[in-house]
Amino acid sequence: MSLIKKFASVGGATMASRIFGFVRETMMAAALGVGPVADAFFAAFRFPNLFRRLFAEGAFNAAFVPLFAKEIEGDGENGGMEAARVFGQQVLSFLFTVLLIVTIAMQLSMPFLVRWVIAPGFVSDAAKFELTVRLALIMFPYLMCMSLAAFMSGILNTLHKYFIAAIAPIFLNLILIGVLLYGYQVGHTEVETGIALAWGVLAAGVVQLGLLTFAVYREGMRFRITVPKMTPKIKRLLILAAPAAIAGGVTQINLVISQMIASQKAGAISVLQYADRVYQLPLGVVGVAVSVVLLPELARALKGNHGVEAAQLQNRSVEFALFLTLPAAAALIAVSPEIVRVLYERGAFTVEISQLVASVLAIFAIGLPSFVLIKALTPGYFAREDTRTPMIFAGVSVAVNIVLALTLFPILFERGSAIAESAAGWTNAILLFIVLVRRGHFPVDTGFFRRIIMLILSSALMGGALWFAARQAAPWLASSSFVLVQATALAIILGSAVLLYLGLTVVTGGADMKAIKASIKRKSKQPMIED
Repeated sequence: MSLIKKFASVGGATMASRIFGFVRETMMAAALGVGPVADAFFAAFRFPNLFRRLFAEGAFNAAFVPLFAKEIEGDGENGGMEAARVFGQQVLSFLFTVLLIVTIAMQLSMPFLVRWVIAPGFVSDAAKFELTVRLALIMFPYLMCMSLAAFMSGILNTLHKYFIAAIAPIFLNLILIGVLLYGYQVGHTEVETGIALAWGVLAAGVVQLGLLTFAVYREGMRFRITVPKMTPKIKRLLILAAPAAIAGGVTQINLVISQMIASQKAGAISVLQYADRVYQLPLGVVGVAVSVVLLPELARALKGNHGVEAAQLQNRSVEFALFLTLPAAAALIAVSPEIVRVLYERGAFTVEISQLVASVLAIFAIGLPSFVLIKALTPGYFAREDTRTPMIFAGVSVAVNIVLALTLFPILFERGSAIAESAAGWTNAILLFIVLVRRGHFPVDTGFFRRIIMLILSSALMGGALWFAARQAAPWLASSSFVLVQATALAIILGSAVLLYLGLTVVTGGADMKAIKASIKRKSKQPMIED
């Protein structure tokens, strides 16, 4: 299977999940708006998500996958699969024990954590503070489920089984949609809705873990949890995982910092969350797909000493990511008010809230390419078992975010937080790219920069045309129009913009998809390219 087909498999599954995520967020916006219950729920949910990214996705995609790939590529019995299974069982036993201890400790200290870490600004509102603590207590065990699920996903991705791991998150959205529909039917209050959603999050974690465990079992990886032992391989994993957890979860770290600062203003957390949800669609479909596929592919290429293939993987991945992300960013900047209006503006979500969320979304869109580039560039370090360098750059970006957020939030409020996060993202991406190139780990192809410039130009022209088209279609996109009319008009101009962009990339030479696919296509049964 070619690299682009693997991207498409993961991206398609992620797209389905994110579409249902939009349905979920639209229903939540109508039910909760940006009121105290919405703030409490989003603040409480962000906390286990942070730890999931730090301890699970970031650490395991960075540290576990290359080590697991090394076991598979070894000369052990059954092509290294048995050695990989034994290593996986050791890791699972250690991970389960650590997660159990962390979960118990966090549950016992939750009031303290909400007061000082999750949402310090809620302390002045006793009801809001108590609700946040209650929701966080319900949802924090989601961390344990999803961390173990991330472990199972890492195994499946290394075995080139990408689709099941990518489609699993859809169950969170489906379950929460069901909770919202049931609450609407029986007439839940906002507080009852928030509590029901919290239990839905926990249920979704259990379902996803069960699905992925079954998928791993079917691949012949059958584990049992034993007394954890500090073996040399576990020590190596921990040495790699500690900095990788920080580097891989830097976006979430920045979001939590922004949340802490934003908790000082009522409704600010919800505004940032709704805007974040929209730009997470291209980030998830493109960025997550590239990072999920690229890391195991690159790790196995490097372990097999296939340098030419490794270089092609990195160049084509960055080009592919920008080919899709730059026009998405341009579209979000050009028509953010129309997008937010169609998605959210109904029920408790007023016109004024819609305008504020749209302005924050446009700022996030400026940082969108950097967030995707981070996911495309960090595998170049992680696959070489270098997790320290990305950790240092992540620390720099966090410092940039903190300084700018503290400076700008008192002046620009939610927009200040968005500017800080976008600036931090570009700082991280630029540092990652420069050092990879200087080390010779990212040998840039001939014409790489020219193609990128042409992609930027094509995206800018498309964005300008999209902005003009939205002005012409203003009567159909206005708040007074029926939502189906708004959605149809928006879909037509966005679809036309996509065709225009594709035409522009062909004319300018920004992307030659036939050449890209031909240069990276490799059937699974063919030998890897020799250096």
